[in-house]
Amino acid sequence: DAIAAGDGRAALETSERLTRSGRDVSQFARDLLAHLRQLIVIRTVGEIRRQRYQTLRSVIRGDPAGTTEETGVFREALHTVVLPPGAYVVSVGFGLANVTKALQVRAEQAKDVFEIPAGGLRIEGRVGDARIPQTQISFDLYKGSQFEPGDKRPIATSIMTGDLVLVPEGTYHIVSNYGDANATVRSDIRVEVGKLTDTTVNHRAAIITLKLVNERGGEARANTQWSVLTPGGDVIKESIGAFPRVILAEGEYRVVARNDNKTFEGDFRVVNGVDREVEVIAR
Repeated sequence: DAIAAGDGRAALETSERLTRSGRDVSQFARDLLAHLRQLIVIRTVGEIRRQRYQTLRSVIRGDPAGTTEETGVFREALHTVVLPPGAYVVSVGFGLANVTKALQVRAEQAKDVFEIPAGGLRIEGRVGDARIPQTQISFDLYKGSQFEPGDKRPIATSIMTGDLVLVPEGTYHIVSNYGDANATVRSDIRVEVGKLTDTTVNHRAAIITLKLVNERGGEARANTQWSVLTPGGDVIKESIGAFPRVILAEGEYRVVARNDNKTFEGDFRVVNGVDREVEVIAR
C-alpha cells in the first residue's frame, strides 16, 4: 500500500519492521519484485482492455455441503466475497493462463493471493524495414516448439498486429500468414512470467498485381481467370478480375490467364520487398 501511494517513508518503515521481526529480507525483496512484475502486466492489460485474449475471470465453486455448483463469477483483480464456512475451489483465468486452488473457508476473515505465471505476447510482421499493414497479416499461436511432436492445434487464431495475448510461461510457435497465398512463416518464441514479449516476424515476400494486356503497357482485359502456380505445376492462388493482387513468397512462379476461351501463360520472379505489376501478353 505504501508503494502504491508513493509514500517512501512508510515503505522504509514497513521494511524495517519486517527486518526486526526476523523476516528474510532477501526473500521479501524477491517476493516484492515478483508482485511488481505482475502489476506491470495487469496495468498493460488495463490500457488495452478491449483486446482479445486478456479477460480476467475468477470462478468460485462449492458450498458447505461439498457440491461443485458455481457460486460466483468475478472479473475484478481484487474482489471481496462473503462465503459460508466450507470447502471451495477457486479458478482464476487471465487471458489464456489460469490457476486453480482449493480453499477452506473458516469463520474468520481471510485473504488469499493467486499468482498466475503468465506473460504478454505482442506480434507484428515486416518485409525488410517495412511494417506489414494490419489488414494484410494475421497470426496463429501454438503451444510448444514447431519442431516438437504432438498436438498441433492452435491455442489462439487470427491474432492481429498489436493484439496483446496473455499466455502461461513457456515456449510457443507462431504461424504468420501474410496474405492468403503462400507467404507463411513459422517462428519459435519464449514467453516469460511478468514480461511483455514483442516479437517481429520477418517475411520475404512481395505484392504482385497481375494484368492480361494485348501489348506491353496496354489496358488490362476484364473478366480474366488467373492461376498462379509453382514451377512444378502446383496451384498456389486462383482469382478472377482485371487487376488481381496476390501476396507471394520470394521465388519463381508461372501464371496462367484465361480470357475469351483462350489461355495465355507467363513466368515471373518475386523479389523480396519489390511490389510490382506482372503483365501477360495476350498472344
